[in-house]
Amino acid sequence: MFYAENPVADFSQDNGWVIALKAVLLFVIAVVATLLMIWAERRVVGRMQSRPGPNRNGPFGLLQSLADGVKLALKEDIIPAAADKIVFIIAPAISAIACFTSFAVIPFGPQARIPFTDIVTPLQLTDMNVAVLFILAVAGVGVYGIVLAGWSSNSTYPLLGGVRSSAQVISYEIAMGLALVSVFLYSGSMSTSAIVDAQQSIWWCLPLLPSFVIYVIAMVGETNRAPFDLPEAEGELVGGFHTEYSSLKFALFFLAEYVNMVTVSMLATTLFLGGWRAPWPISLWDDANTGYYPVIWFFAKTCLFLFLYIWLRGTLPRLRYDQFMRFGWKILIPAALVWTMAVAVVRAMDQFGDIGRRDRVMILVGVVLVLALVWGAVEALRPKPVEETPVDPEVPVDPFAGGFPVPAMPGQKLVRTNGQTPKTTETPALEEVRGG
Repeated sequence: MFYAENPVADFSQDNGWVIALKAVLLFVIAVVATLLMIWAERRVVGRMQSRPGPNRNGPFGLLQSLADGVKLALKEDIIPAAADKIVFIIAPAISAIACFTSFAVIPFGPQARIPFTDIVTPLQLTDMNVAVLFILAVAGVGVYGIVLAGWSSNSTYPLLGGVRSSAQVISYEIAMGLALVSVFLYSGSMSTSAIVDAQQSIWWCLPLLPSFVIYVIAMVGETNRAPFDLPEAEGELVGGFHTEYSSLKFALFFLAEYVNMVTVSMLATTLFLGGWRAPWPISLWDDANTGYYPVIWFFAKTCLFLFLYIWLRGTLPRLRYDQFMRFGWKILIPAALVWTMAVAVVRAMDQFGDIGRRDRVMILVGVVLVLALVWGAVEALRPKPVEETPVDPEVPVDPFAGGFPVPAMPGQKLVRTNGQTPKTTETPALEEVRGG
């Protein structure tokens, strides 16, 4: 079955003030969602760690995020003397502007009448044939803010954070894009409104479960969140790319991170959970998907993904950088490629061939067997790692033999512990390095 390639949303009644009203509402939604997300994260993680979390400012501590924002605004704005000042100032603005732009094509609901008027308009700012690609492109532009912030600071740790961020986004955007290809194949469109319209009978998270899982993993890596928050790993890089930032410039990076989390969560809701469509059994109600009710279902689904972010941060430790990149390139991307090819074959058989269910299953089994044989051949031909020579604890070692200090293995005896050359080769071992 083919679906409409163009957006199904009708914006013919939108005039200047309607567009302006939608833009202001989107900005307000993004900022308020960020404040609530910060509060919710601190409260939920606090409960996970058997502590109350913020509970002083306002009811249930709801005004704590607002107080933190005012505090950041009143802090001293410091620019390092050696920094590239123009780029240093522009970088946080790039990240903030890019994250707000992505909201433009997210459908919050169907067409609804604006109160006190006769104008009927979609609950969406705009839509286009390549709306999902537009979101991915804008997310890629937002990374320039992080990279430029690290480079313009003229400091080692921010530069390492910026380089890590660029490598991380390149790695995980590939997996994210491949996960979305199967959605495009099933929906027949890249328009967000058309994708939601194509999920009237079934949400794509069910038939496209591997794509859904890959997207959820990739969106965590894309937004630099724990356990994938390597660009700002405080144990390694002090503060990462924003080490030299303070006051409102730091607040813009903070805002961009949380708005990006909301954006990718809304995109996951749109592409895999039916968008604004009501879940079963609420969908049995005739008016569940009309008026402004769908906005409630949409935000409820988005909150599920935001809670997942908080859950991961309070549960999993940060990965090592080599583990993180290996997982992206050797597991996530190959799995996304194989699944995309399988979905493409199934869609081709559905639309262009008169193939029965039995023949279809046999073809898929054959493809899986061929891939398994190829993988087995690659593993068989891969050179085995050379076994390391076991360390003899009775032979003293010189940790400065290569010109640089090299840590000794547990149980080894050291010839010297400083950079001075020993006078004789018969110098007794100074100490034994104990394991543990």
